[in-house]
Amino acid sequence: MNTLRTLPFPVTLYLLLLVLPIRFMVGPLQFTGLRAYMLILAIPLLVSAFRRPPATPDILLPLFIGWVSVCMMQNTPGQAVEHTGAMFLELAGGYFLARSFIRTEDQFLSLIKLLVLMVLLMIPLSLFETVTGVPPLVTMIHAIPGISSVEVVTIAPRLGLERVQAVFAHPIHFGLFCSTAVSLVFIGLSAQLSAVTRMAAVILISIPAFLALSSGAILSVAIQVFLICWVLVFRAVRGKWWLLVGVTLAAYVLIDAISNRTPLKVFFSYATFSAHNAYWRELIFEWGLHNIQANPIFGLGLEDWVRPHFMYSGSIDNFWLVQGMRYGVPGFALISLSWGLAIVRVARARNAASHLRRAWVFCFIGITFTLATVHVWTAVYSFVFFLLGAGQWMAASKAGSKSPELRMYRRPFAGQFRRPDVQPA
Repeated sequence: MNTLRTLPFPVTLYLLLLVLPIRFMVGPLQFTGLRAYMLILAIPLLVSAFRRPPATPDILLPLFIGWVSVCMMQNTPGQAVEHTGAMFLELAGGYFLARSFIRTEDQFLSLIKLLVLMVLLMIPLSLFETVTGVPPLVTMIHAIPGISSVEVVTIAPRLGLERVQAVFAHPIHFGLFCSTAVSLVFIGLSAQLSAVTRMAAVILISIPAFLALSSGAILSVAIQVFLICWVLVFRAVRGKWWLLVGVTLAAYVLIDAISNRTPLKVFFSYATFSAHNAYWRELIFEWGLHNIQANPIFGLGLEDWVRPHFMYSGSIDNFWLVQGMRYGVPGFALISLSWGLAIVRVARARNAASHLRRAWVFCFIGITFTLATVHVWTAVYSFVFFLLGAGQWMAASKAGSKSPELRMYRRPFAGQFRRPDVQPA
């Protein structure tokens, strides 16, 4: 309950609406509870954000939405208002809500605790659905007259289990949502919880993330766990991140030299559940690039994309590729640059606690790679940009904050971690 008192109410309500999948119609427009909430808050939040000197991502994201409206009017004008409006409410609404109300270390820690609590509460729902194939909360909402919920996704089971969507539009969204809590709890709460408690929390969080049976969610968890292990093993090495960059580049060159496939195709083959999925994603990527080359400025909007006749599905499992295909190179540049700069400015910050910066940056490295293998929309689309905004206070923090050393174990009866030299994130 202390968490709910510390966290600003608008943020708490946002997260509750995020996992309450209610939909309803207002005339010809479809609203969700989250969109309706953002319709009330989005403009005041935007005005409030620009009363103080804006960061570069604060400017680039509205510019991206403006460019989206131009591309939509150019390609699919009949859908321009609804599509751009929904993007404004979900992307800008989520991002600027976090920018306005997550401004201190206490608020950020409270956000982590509530997020972890939400994931843990979804474990019973996910266990029920993985056995029955029925998302109970979604089914109950559909039974209420006058409102609806997300569609129940019918997908072939994997590993003998039904894929869990829980309260989101697709299992990949549920898996991504759960995976974001891994490094946030293990590193972010290292000053509040013992290592044993944090490891137990990570294991529990990984259960619903796995039950989505999405390679993207598993990839996000794996990347975060790898980064946590890296910092634990090399915590005494000052240049550990440059070492990691060097190892990554060396691996890329080695794979390129010894494999008859490009490193990107090798990545797709290991980031999927089957060789068929890997081959399909390779085709999507190749033909997606072809569509971008054919429409480099304004993209395709919501028009169908050119592909071989045997590629019967128009689904594109790559968020970054979708941005280039729909909104051209300028659209891709605006959103990827704002995303990248938001991560870099937090990683380079020196005033906020280093364990919180690491937790957030590790989380977003996982999300960034995952978005290369999945596409997101509606609630989770808003959520990832909400999290993006939730870390930006660290880049603007004025006062220094002591950071606990990241250790696997605490000394018995120690009241707090020993103060180390602060290492770069």
